[in-house]
Amino acid sequence: MLTQIKHLTTTLAPRLVEIRRHLHAHPELSGQEYQTAAFVAGVLSSSGLHAQEGVGKTGVLAELQGTQDSDHILAIRTDMDALPIQERTGLDYASRISGVMHACGHDIHTTVGLGTAMVLSQIAPEIGGKIRFLFQPAEEIAQGASWMIADGVMNNVGAILGLHVFPSIPAGTVGIRYGALTAAADNLKINIFGESGHGARPHEAIDAIWISSQVITALQQAISRTQNPLHPVVLSIGKISGGRAANIIADQVELSGTVRSLHPDTRTELPQWIENIVANVCNCYNAKYEIQYVPGVPSVQNDYSLTQLLQSVAEEALTNDHIQILPEPSLGAEDFSVYLEHAPGAMFRLGVGYPDRDNYPLHHPQFEVDESAIVTGVITLSCAAYKYWSRK
Repeated sequence: MLTQIKHLTTTLAPRLVEIRRHLHAHPELSGQEYQTAAFVAGVLSSSGLHAQEGVGKTGVLAELQGTQDSDHILAIRTDMDALPIQERTGLDYASRISGVMHACGHDIHTTVGLGTAMVLSQIAPEIGGKIRFLFQPAEEIAQGASWMIADGVMNNVGAILGLHVFPSIPAGTVGIRYGALTAAADNLKINIFGESGHGARPHEAIDAIWISSQVITALQQAISRTQNPLHPVVLSIGKISGGRAANIIADQVELSGTVRSLHPDTRTELPQWIENIVANVCNCYNAKYEIQYVPGVPSVQNDYSLTQLLQSVAEEALTNDHIQILPEPSLGAEDFSVYLEHAPGAMFRLGVGYPDRDNYPLHHPQFEVDESAIVTGVITLSCAAYKYWSRK
């Protein structure tokens, strides 16, 4: 069966490159993937699969019925949305939508998902059970998984698989990670309230800008001395708003940022830890504060058994030279983790890097991928789905 899957995937490769280039040239932002969804549904329908649009607002669902009549389902999830970035690759098939680009590889993800559905549909009589394909919107704003789940896509799902491109791994290689793959990502907003005054008489005012700088410095310094270095925390303030004029002491500043962590216990403690530091700084200088700590997506924790499945498939299909066991997680976030609150799952890294040149990172306007990675992704997911049911 491995030989057959490889042959089918290699035969489909030119069509898959066409699909990927179409998706890349026509990116859509989170929650706006209407044309992408229609295109995906069309490809699925042409492969004999019934595609349901409007799942999770702009997502697509399709199912492949295997030989066993069981309520237990294996789900395969890929995401479809792009980023608000102006592309600067110069590719012939570069984005035709101003200010929107597939700079995170979701065009590759969608193509791999479609390729897997196309391959498995051709060997359906050999598939032991049902497979549900999820084409998810709005991963970049960490909302799409919740939208899809609200529409029932995880009903009867016993396991779920996913992938994410990784430019630091060469194309043709996959990265396997046991345990934590990505971090939990929470949102933070801090408002500092002082009292305005003349810029020449700061002692008569309470300078919210200066106090905000002390808050930022205290938070960053405290991480290194009050948090367990083996339980990493990254706190980044990405936006500061405040002040009225150059000669007026600011009476209010708003700080917005993100907080990343890997360990659930650490994550639970972070809101109070942050507030204690902010309160101590503000109390020193007679300022007031408000904090909004909004939990985002949890950490992706790969299921051990399903990760073993992915590794064994990769060893068989790609050989050991094309497998990297990843020693460290990423502090990036992925809302694939939300599905894992409903069923065990595993996500692997799909290498898309060029071996003979520097590769731009994810979310860069010049991010490119080696398209030969598409075949690697389809073979890995198709073999994993087949082997999942063959071992049941």
